[in-house]
Order: sequence, then C-alpha cells, then structure tokens
Amino acid sequence: MQWEVVIGLENHVQLTTNSKIFSGSAIQFGAAPNTQASPVDLALPGVLPVMNKGAVERAIRFGLAVGAKIAPQSVFARKNYFYPDLPKGYQISQFEDPVVQGGTITFGYEKDGKLETKTVNLTRAHLEEDAGKSLHEDYAGMTGIDLNRAGTPLLEIVSEPEMRSANEAVAYAKALHGLVMWLGVCDGNMQEGSFRCDVNVSVRPLGQQEFGTRCEIKNLNSFRFMEEAIHYEVRRQIELIEDGGKVQQATRLWDPDKKETRAMRSKEDAQDYRYFPDPDLPPLTISEDWIERVRADMPELPEAMRKRFTGDYGLPEYDSLILTSSQAMANYYEAVVAKAGKENAKAIANWMMGDVSSTLNREGVEITASPVEASQLALLIRRIADGTISNKAGKEVFAAMWEAKSLDENLADLVIEQKGLKQISDTGALEAIVDEVLAANAKSVEQYRAGKEAAINALIGQTMKASKGKANPAQVTELLKKKLAG
Repeated sequence: MQWEVVIGLENHVQLTTNSKIFSGSAIQFGAAPNTQASPVDLALPGVLPVMNKGAVERAIRFGLAVGAKIAPQSVFARKNYFYPDLPKGYQISQFEDPVVQGGTITFGYEKDGKLETKTVNLTRAHLEEDAGKSLHEDYAGMTGIDLNRAGTPLLEIVSEPEMRSANEAVAYAKALHGLVMWLGVCDGNMQEGSFRCDVNVSVRPLGQQEFGTRCEIKNLNSFRFMEEAIHYEVRRQIELIEDGGKVQQATRLWDPDKKETRAMRSKEDAQDYRYFPDPDLPPLTISEDWIERVRADMPELPEAMRKRFTGDYGLPEYDSLILTSSQAMANYYEAVVAKAGKENAKAIANWMMGDVSSTLNREGVEITASPVEASQLALLIRRIADGTISNKAGKEVFAAMWEAKSLDENLADLVIEQKGLKQISDTGALEAIVDEVLAANAKSVEQYRAGKEAAINALIGQTMKASKGKANPAQVTELLKKKLAG
C-alpha cells in the first residue's frame, strides 16, 4: 500500500519584549531559578494580570507580514490543566478569537532533485503565556521547579496540515524561523527555547481524503531533530497499521540518543482543557490606527524583497526565495552585489546558495559569523568574472579564504598569487600551447574538420592539461576554433 504523510506545525515563538506578558518581571535567559518570578507569575492570591503592549505589537507585526487578518477584538481564555510548573493551574491563552487569523508562508525546498516552491496556509497565531520548567537533573531523585519562564510571552503559530514530507516541514519551519527573526519579534535562539516546534504527524492511504489519527511530537528544538523525528514517526505509524494495529492519538517526545519517539501522554482535545474567557482580562481591542502605526514601522518584508531581487537582479523566483530566507542572508547578498556589480548578480546567488551555504552548514555557523566578508567574496567573484581564475579554482580560493579568517579586503588576490592559480590569458602563450596540442592530435583535428564538432572537446581537454589547468577555457575554445577553421 502507498501512504501519504500529513504534517502540521505548531511553533511557540518567544517574543522579544523586556518583560513578561502579564507582569513586569524580567525574562533574561540563564538567571538563577525562581529569581524572575513576581507575585503575578506565582499566582499569589489577589494579584491581577496586566497586558504587555509590546507583545501585542509584535503579534500585529507578524500578522501583517504573513497577510493575515488582525482581529479588531480578541479574547484571552483560561486553558485548564495541572502540572507542577503551572502555578495557577491554568494557562492564559487565546482560543475562539486569536489576535492573528489566517495568513500564508511561502518557502523554497528541494524535491526529487528539483527546486520547488510551496505556500502553506496558517490557521492562526495567538498570544499566550509560557509555563515554568520542571528540572529533573541533580536533585537526588527529586524534581525541581523553576518558575522563571512562567509568564514569558509567546506567540503560538499554527499551520494547516498541508505539508507532505519531513523535507517540506523543515523548510517551512526554517522559513518561519527566518521571518520572525527578520521582523525582530523573536531572537530565534532554539537552544534557549525561544523557537520551539511541535509537529503533528499522521499517515493515510494515498488518495484518501480523510485524515489519519495524528500524534504530536513536542518541543523539538533543532531542525535536524525535527527531520529525524518525523521520519521515525512516519515509519512507526505505517508499520503499526500494516501489522494490524491502530494509531492512538498521543503526545510524544523525541529521544535524540535512541533516535525514537516515545509516548508522553494521551493527546488532549480542546474540550479537555475546559477553555473559558479569563474574567481578569478584558477583550483586547486593536484599532486600525494602531495597526497602521505598526505597519509604518515595519522593515522591508521578504516578499517585497523577493520581487525586488527578481526585478532588479533578474534572479529566478527560487533563488530569491532562498536568499531572503533570513534578513542576514539577504543583507549579505546585497552587500556582495554592491561590491561585485549587478552584472554578477546571478553568479553571486549561485555562490551564496552553493559553496557559501554548504560551508556554513558544515561548520554550523550563521552567515553573520562567516569568516569570509561580503567584500572579500565580491573580489573573488570579480576575479572569476574577469577571467583571472576559473570557477573551479575559485572554489579552492574560497576554501583558503575561509580558513585564513583574515579581514584583508584583498584576501582573494593574495590567495590566488600564493597558490599560483591565475589563468593564462596571454594570447601569445596560449597560441604556443594550442599549436603544440594541434600538432600532437592530428586525428581529432581531422575529425573536427570532417564535421564532427564534438571532437573539439578532446582538444580543449588536452590544452587544459598542457597548461596544468591554468588556461582560460573561453580563450582556448576561441583560439582552437580560429585555427581549426584556417
């Protein structure tokens, strides 16, 4: 039987406010346990929550960026459940009237060796407070409770179940991660829990319209873990069904050491939380004037920048999608274009999506920490464009520049000189090499002149070999054709 995978994501995005969503407590990461928990966060008797305006404005900013409806009035609700790290016995969240409704995320990804683009619809994005944290290590078999995170402002972004592979889900999550950082609404630090992913996975027979039973994998804090967890969960569900069993709706955790998901608890539905409007918080009213003030303060959005990249630089849509996946990547690209010129815009895009990105991924660093500055990459690309070095030699130069970690803007020239990679472009020197090759390869010459044009490739190869790879291929081809026509 052929199976179709159905995936939807819920992302918890910690907002970049200075204080918590309903109190004035700080939210600095790494503080000593329970030093950033006020009476409001601890739910002491008689305290009342007060809405953080900055959290609302960040939600509006996100909603505008994804083309969503900003609800003119939204309601906060109490989501009731009982955990030791939830001091009130309920979480203040939103249910029926979220602040952000709808919207879309468009992203690029690779499928079967081809470059694809996809747009995923968002269901909603709602404001809520975070819970505290249970600590299980170093407590002599006991569990410690740290309430520093209790009340931290979150925007929970919920997608429609429109992804059909781990590849798509990871690409969507990366695009969302880049967007919230671009907007300045989240610092994106996954290790500190600022951007957390819950993945809902189900399978169904190919062609079936009805969804299968889903399982939610909670709190994935890296894209690699997300991909591994989805692959495992898909295999688990298919094997379970094919063996005659049934998938039970449940919340599961990913164990990165054992490379498997394991059951955490049965999955609750909305009615299990007994939502009702929080009597301590009035409805949140957002006026058109407030929305327009936030809009006026927005940076250039990825969608607008993508259109500019395709229009001004002539880039394909896929290239512009990848280059605007984060503001840092887009800024680096434009900095290289400014130095290397618009005529090299496509070559720069190829380098950014190729050697630059693969090296960043391999080394585990962001573009902002790249040891190769934009101006240095620009000089390298200019040297390839003007024929000083070949594209192949350019890869060797780039690798040496990465290792050098030098701030010298002329680093590319220094490496080219040091490694002796400069192409032979002197016409006299090339003519001498070409003449030798023609004299030594009479059969290929005869074949070319007899109409077998492909024979010139062997002559080009012999010329490059004779020059130890330093000949300019374009000049070699031109010289060969000229002499063979004589």
